[in-house]
Amino acid sequence: MAHTSCDVAVLGLGIMGSAALAALARRGMRVIGVDRFPLGHDRGSSHGATRVIRLGYFEHPSYVPLVAAAYPLWRELEARSGEPLLTVTGILEIGSEGSELVAGTLQSARQHGLAHEVLEAAAVMRRFPPFRLPEDFVGVFQPQGGVLRAEAAVTACQMAARTAGAVIRMPERVRAVAPDGDGVVVRTERGEIRAGCAVVAAGPWLPQLLPGLVPGLTVPLRVTRQVLAWFSPRRAGARLAAPDFPVFLLQDAGGVFYGLPADALGMKVAKHHHRDETVTPDSCDRTVSQDDEAMIRAMLEARVPDAAGALRAAQTCLYTMAPDGDFILDQLPSCPRIIVASPCSGHGFKFAPVIGEILADLATAGATAHDISRFSLRRFVRPQGKPVHRGVPP
Repeated sequence: MAHTSCDVAVLGLGIMGSAALAALARRGMRVIGVDRFPLGHDRGSSHGATRVIRLGYFEHPSYVPLVAAAYPLWRELEARSGEPLLTVTGILEIGSEGSELVAGTLQSARQHGLAHEVLEAAAVMRRFPPFRLPEDFVGVFQPQGGVLRAEAAVTACQMAARTAGAVIRMPERVRAVAPDGDGVVVRTERGEIRAGCAVVAAGPWLPQLLPGLVPGLTVPLRVTRQVLAWFSPRRAGARLAAPDFPVFLLQDAGGVFYGLPADALGMKVAKHHHRDETVTPDSCDRTVSQDDEAMIRAMLEARVPDAAGALRAAQTCLYTMAPDGDFILDQLPSCPRIIVASPCSGHGFKFAPVIGEILADLATAGATAHDISRFSLRRFVRPQGKPVHRGVPP
């Protein structure tokens, strides 16, 4: 069996692993990144053309400093790669005044002094005519929201990592990672990698690795199936592209939906959490059914009818959900040389460059100046060993 050594092994090269790989390589670490699929694959959580970036974080105000720190890092990555990655379009978050989306967004915006406007439904429809909203809805408009290019961002991170000296091995499947003396050993289908430490950013495959990594600690990560859809405008002249139309999030009785301004692919629209189906990444149904389309189309017909034209394309992707909807960013309590990175629960892509720096901090110094206390593995265990799950405040 072949053996290789390095300072840090990064397991999983979606956006989080790729960002960590680049950050570590820039710090002069000898790093190896491994992924079971080739660059640009559609099996995990980092594909689908685009992602939303937003500052007024409805999930919890504690996320705001992290996403604020990510903005300049996205611009730095653009400069290194020569590729445009972040387009500011503004973002409109819509729902009833008491909805989790609107109330949470306003709490974050006010607590952190973020630029925003609160618009009544009629004002939203005057500014953005494609919307059709009930009278009791309001919109919170934030000028700094925008769109990230997903696959281009992963590629840019990996190019930056290679340029700084990282070794990337893919496709290559990781079978196990375990403590080994004063370091770790990573067993793959092609041999062993001995490293000072490992960053495990395996996305939807993390639940398969965790039982071996964390004996006695129950972290019930759940993988769920999502559907992304792109629609043509229903009529010529519909004002659905930036700068006339923003990114939007909308909460109504059907849940939380999001949409991005129309581009060459059409308007991308999805329901956050879709049907909340628990799946496994190796056997997930990746076909998109008429029922999947109908769930998304119903919202468009009611709220943005000009966008409800022909379906142009659709894909599935996966969310890796923690019970409380927060990230996991932590060293294993039993082995600090293994760092678990599951920053998503369906809302993490926008944080990638700052999370890459945080993971590099943990791997090289064992701590970070960023506040990641909310994301500790220890939150899942009471002192007597019983699991505890914290709900996400609005």
